[in-house]
Amino acid sequence: MELFNSAFGKNITFVRPAYFVINGFIGLPNMKSYYIFLFFLYIISVVGNTAVMAIIYLDHNLRTPKYVAVFNLAFVDLLGSSALVPKVIDIFLFNHNIIPYNDCLTFLFFCYSCLSMQSFNLVALSYDRLVAIIFPLHYQVKVTCRSMLTLITSFWIFAIVAALIAVGLLTRLSYCKSLVINSYFCDHGQIYRLACNDNFPNHVIGLFYPVLIFWLPLVFILLSYLYISYTLVKVATFQPGIKALKTCIAHLSLVVIYFTPLLITFTLMEKIHPNNRIINLSLTSVLPPMLNPIIYVLQTHEIKVSMKKLFKIFFKSKIRNFRSSNLSY
Repeated sequence: MELFNSAFGKNITFVRPAYFVINGFIGLPNMKSYYIFLFFLYIISVVGNTAVMAIIYLDHNLRTPKYVAVFNLAFVDLLGSSALVPKVIDIFLFNHNIIPYNDCLTFLFFCYSCLSMQSFNLVALSYDRLVAIIFPLHYQVKVTCRSMLTLITSFWIFAIVAALIAVGLLTRLSYCKSLVINSYFCDHGQIYRLACNDNFPNHVIGLFYPVLIFWLPLVFILLSYLYISYTLVKVATFQPGIKALKTCIAHLSLVVIYFTPLLITFTLMEKIHPNNRIINLSLTSVLPPMLNPIIYVLQTHEIKVSMKKLFKIFFKSKIRNFRSSNLSY
């Protein structure tokens, strides 16, 4: 971080605290039950996303560009919720709300990287649906596993670099007064507002990043579905149009679940009460990763077929092993 620690070529001493204090909810008693609720959602998320990743890995018929993106979405959900929830449980249920400075910045980096990647992954899935429906004859040429991997890799690089820049700019700040973060994790906006020196670059980042990471992806997704709807109304009859739209239901459900609380939080920004911000961001971090596997299992025909096939193979192998063990006796 030396690049960020020298301002305009001059040696400047930054006052960095040994730790921050994560405050959590303000003025609300008995909120430990809420964090226990988040923990149960996390357990369901771990089981569900691990199952989806295993199904896609085991079934060679799912080695398609769409399921490359679905696999990455499950991986991001698993990584993001695992970076957040265990630490939140440690902070609030075991009263370890004093977190070292470097640990706090690392915590922020992983949380924001995964939160950004969830948004970009929905863009990748939207692009897949757009090409599949608008250019069905060219889909296998335009969208390949390699191109989808390249797209997702570029999104990962962008998300990581963006998070590193945000963290790097935080290291230029001095903290002379309060060290209490009014959030449930090391929240970028809450941290830079505690600084006692010029935090204008951090303020710009705080305004610019939501546009780049949340608003623009949402605009792309909405425009893609408007174009899909317009094309289907124009060229398709009723039944084929409905059938094509059904392939988008799972993705649209994920978009609504993910973006709604984020838009509320980042639209209101400083106007939103810290308690409401905590609820919105925590549910965005935990609820979509928990619901995504359920939505894809219930609404995606290929995954349901794959699950049935894998279960049949599993039970046949169990019966075969049972019979062979009986014959050995």
